[in-house]
Amino acid sequence: MNTIENKKIAIVGAGPGGLTLARILQSRGANVKVYERDANSEARPKGATLDLHYESGLKAIDEAGLMEEFKANYRPGADKLRLTDQHANIIFDDQGNKEAAEAPETFRPEIDRGPLQQILLDSLLPETVVWGSHFISLSPQGEGWDLEFQNGNAVYADLVIAADGANSKIRPYLTPIKALYSGVTVVEGAVYHSEIACPEIHALLNGGKIFAMGNERSLIVSSKGDGSLVFYTGVNTNEEWSRECGIDFSDKYQVIDWFKKEYEGWDKVWLELFENASSGFIPRPQYYMPLDQNWETLPNLTMLGDAAHLMPPYAGEGVNMAMLDALELSNCLTNDNFTTIKSAIAAYEENMRLRAVEVTEATLESTAAIHSPNAISYLINIIS
Repeated sequence: MNTIENKKIAIVGAGPGGLTLARILQSRGANVKVYERDANSEARPKGATLDLHYESGLKAIDEAGLMEEFKANYRPGADKLRLTDQHANIIFDDQGNKEAAEAPETFRPEIDRGPLQQILLDSLLPETVVWGSHFISLSPQGEGWDLEFQNGNAVYADLVIAADGANSKIRPYLTPIKALYSGVTVVEGAVYHSEIACPEIHALLNGGKIFAMGNERSLIVSSKGDGSLVFYTGVNTNEEWSRECGIDFSDKYQVIDWFKKEYEGWDKVWLELFENASSGFIPRPQYYMPLDQNWETLPNLTMLGDAAHLMPPYAGEGVNMAMLDALELSNCLTNDNFTTIKSAIAAYEENMRLRAVEVTEATLESTAAIHSPNAISYLINIIS
């Protein structure tokens, strides 16, 4: 078991990164608990589908011994992509990868977040995940940490790993470096029973994804296996727009009025999404971590995923980076070449930051290009 033998490991956050880490470490004999603020796995709606990449997310799934379960749950055909202009004219129609065997390195199968989470949860020992554990604070205790939770519980761990996402409460214990605004704010919505609720968009979607672009604005629509869809506007705005615009995002009609004005000249078919949205909308300013971020390695604390290297979603790398982080951190912590947890963490963090710089640069380029006058030609060059 190497550096973590007889050590108690606490992972904060039960997203794909945290659960993948728990699965791999547990399969190698580690004593792991995952602390998650949600009351259970169904506590909140799941977002868009995830495309797992051969060299990262799928690699982690394979190392976790879960490829059979993944293949039984992924959605063949969900990687289909239609690129349209603002008038809903199909500019490019990508039918996706038919067979993984033909080109495994380019195969990017889609899976809904719910089934992916369930695969990972089912792979863990009973009671590995401690639900209803809303993290409040860390305090040093011996060579480890005491973790305190909102429900009054407190636990000790020799090693704590932050997998608690974009608004990580643990990251500040490692570094004061904060995320930077990307220049783009997203408004997220969802439509249940899309075939009935918005038949024109459902037909255009064709079980895959739509990237619609025009006038330096984007609209991304993604199908889900339960018959629903999620959609995301993307607009260049100032950082405070969602707080200062005066829009009540729980009021469908205020958001429709905003869309009509902001997306002036777009075809009225897109209104189907907003008029039939199933619940309130969520504004999401998009942030990223500075490319030159660094911090001093600690012997008992590290982080992965968005907590470590938050970036906008336009390159589809977030979940893949988190799962690869989990794999590489597991490998370092169980590697005989490292004599201390600190040296294992240091090796992991150095490589993770180098990877994150490269991917963040590419993501920022995509984010700017998709919200530029040349958005359609940029994407066609990438995917064709």
